Amino acid sequence: MSDTPTPTINQPHWRLETWFNQIPKDQLAKLKIHFDEFLKADKTLQFVSPKTVSFADAIHYADSIYALNAIFSDNPSIETLYDLGSGAGFPGLIGAVLYPAKKFVLVEADKRKSEYLTQCAAKMGLANVQVVESTVEALPAASIKYAVSRGLANISKLILNTRKSVSVGGAVYHMRAENWGMEVADIPTQLCSVWSPGLVKEYRLPVGEVRFAVVKTDKIS
Repeated sequence: MSDTPTPTINQPHWRLETWFNQIPKDQLAKLKIHFDEFLKADKTLQFVSPKTVSFADAIHYADSIYALNAIFSDNPSIETLYDLGSGAGFPGLIGAVLYPAKKFVLVEADKRKSEYLTQCAAKMGLANVQVVESTVEALPAASIKYAVSRGLANISKLILNTRKSVSVGGAVYHMRAENWGMEVADIPTQLCSVWSPGLVKEYRLPVGEVRFAVVKTDKIS
């Protein structure tokens, strides 16, 4: 990887074919469609920090792929996965490509971003995607069994905001950086009587040394 050219802010690289050659070519083609649409829409919708755009293939796409693989390895029986605060579709639209037999519900409160998600899913030819324009707090009670969130809120805030919408026996998966342990330690005691947190998997991206993680909070009562 040390020989991989370093992209500039004006030249985002696309290296998924090299990093994930086990992914079928038709799925890689759909991910590339998303990449092109993401780059165009990000100029006005500002999904991510400009500093990460050059390395989007690692920071956003590879991160989503590793996290999704961890989630479905942890629980292959998941049929529907909610992506809370989907934004550009990380990881929801990525998951819809990689796991076509699963349904992905993308929850996004911003109207322009939810419209982008709908249009992008159509361009990618995804039939297993539903976009819901809503805040997390406004979702119907016990409507969610399994959910994932990447950047919407820290662990404590997210499980507080989903205490009504996630059913007992369900779980929320949190995509976090290497400080995930501090977030778990900061969960208020009263929330721990409702949610049981635990590490699913830690991993590194194809570039860099920072560790990332998927943390699961099971709703136990």
